[in-house]
Parts: sequence; C-alpha cells; structure tokens
Amino acid sequence: MVPLFAARDVEVAVSPERALEAVREAFVAYARGEWSMPPKVYVPAYPAGDFRAMPALGAGHAALKWVTSFPGNLELGLPTVMGLVLVSDAANGVLKAVLDAGAVTALRTGAAAVLAAETLGRHDAGSAAVIGAGVNGRAAARMFLARGRDVLIWDVDPVRGEAAATELGAGIAGSRKHALEADLVVTMTPGQEVLFPSGSLREGQHVSLMGADGPGKSEMAVEEVLRTHVFCDDWEQASHAGELMHAVERGLLKRDQVTQLGDVLAGTAPGRQSDAEITTFDSTGLAIQDLAVALAAIEQADQLDLPTISL
Repeated sequence: MVPLFAARDVEVAVSPERALEAVREAFVAYARGEWSMPPKVYVPAYPAGDFRAMPALGAGHAALKWVTSFPGNLELGLPTVMGLVLVSDAANGVLKAVLDAGAVTALRTGAAAVLAAETLGRHDAGSAAVIGAGVNGRAAARMFLARGRDVLIWDVDPVRGEAAATELGAGIAGSRKHALEADLVVTMTPGQEVLFPSGSLREGQHVSLMGADGPGKSEMAVEEVLRTHVFCDDWEQASHAGELMHAVERGLLKRDQVTQLGDVLAGTAPGRQSDAEITTFDSTGLAIQDLAVALAAIEQADQLDLPTISL
C-alpha cells in the first residue's frame, strides 16, 4: 500500500524549519555530485500556462513531479500549481509515496527564497518583504517568520495581501515601492511585469527572484540584473528558462559571471563580497528540492493518518 499525502498532510509533516534544512541539504548534495537531476521538461500550453515534468535522484530514492503553472487560474478560483510528486525506491523501483505537488512546491519554493536571502543578504539585514501573497508567497513569508524575522507582504490584490498578513501574523507594506525597498526582498509574482527597472536597487539589497521560472517571464530589467552579483539555483535551467535567460540570450551574461547557490552552501564558491554589494538569486525551481521536501514528509508518514492506494 502506498501512502497518499494531500496538501494538508504535507504541511503538517514538514515544518518551515524542516523544509529549510531539507532544501539546504539538497543544494549541497547536488553541488557535490551526490544527487542528480535530469533537465526539466516543459510542455507548453501557452498563453494559458504550461506543464512540467521534473525528475531527480538522491538519498536512495527517485522522484518525478508532474506539475502545472497556469497563472490565470487565480481568476477562475483554481490553483496556479497542481499535480503530483511520485517517490520511488531507487534500489528496486517500488513506489513509496504520492504527494500533492502544490504543497511540496510551495514549501520548497519558500525555503529556497529565504535560504538564498539568509545566505546572500547582508549580515545586518533588517527589513524583509514578500511581493505576492499567493500560495508560494505565503510560504516564503511563513519561512521568514519561522526564522524570527519580521516580514511585510504586498500583493496586487489588497484583499489577498491583507488576508495573508492576518493569517500569518505578518505586516502589510504600505505600497509596492515600500516593499521593494526592503533589505531582503522575495518576489513571488507570475513574472509578467518588471518590478525592478534599471537603477532601482540600492546598495546592500538582496532580491530572491522566484517568479521568472519559464520562457518569456521577467521580474527585473536586464540592465538591473547586470548591476548585481548574480546567483542562481542551477545554471543550465536559469540560463534557458529563468530570469537570467534574457541577459544570456543577448550575450551580456556568461557562465563564469554566475554562482550557483549550492556551491556557496557547500563552501566551494564565495557569496556576498561586501555590505554594499547588491545580490540577486534567480530561482527556476529544482527537482532536487521537491525530492528533499517529499522525503522529509515521508519521514513523518507513520505519525499521520494517511489514506493509501494499491497498484
């Protein structure tokens, strides 16, 4: 019998702190070559959205996430992200668990955003803000709060933003401009609008750019990206389907100008170089992160009253 984790089960099983720990470990394992991740496959259904197949192998397990990204679903009362994560035993191929992909994605996306902010932000960074109060934005805010840091939320829909702040115990930014001026900024938008035009960032800021996870999306002007010390989750993904691809396509950004976060966490590459430096983190979302969070949930399977399926 195979346990089935609904969204609520994943949230109960994996605390924000555990998600951060799991995602950190996955980044390091991937940087060291201990975990592997074949390329993400996009199945476009534009302009409405796309489907993604994301495989990974690590810690004696293999995972496949089949997931959607349909930003317009919010207007229809439907989730932007839907799908399943399948986890199998890598020794014999036996299916070990099936998990709600939306919940896994939110946890690992929020964890990656905050992990990058804490790793690459100034040591004395004070204010933090999350732009976007959807599922992933709420997850990032929850991660900041779990780390003992106050956070402001801003959303294009004031009602949604206020509801998220009330639910989480976060603050409400008085304006988008106010939120974008925080020391640590996480952007969780559909990636259809540039939030940071040329010259908008100030010294010492860090921005985790989480929304531009597919072709045609962008949250920061290319000229502004080039002003910063650039980091990413994975060069191959980010240079082809992330925030960085626009600069790469124009020949303005090369591989040796970008540092992968896992290398910083593994101690094989430097992070921030000074308090005045501006840092950016381009996240495209990695299957290794999904596997890490899924395994963290499976650790708690015996503590939960889960339904099962037979194959």
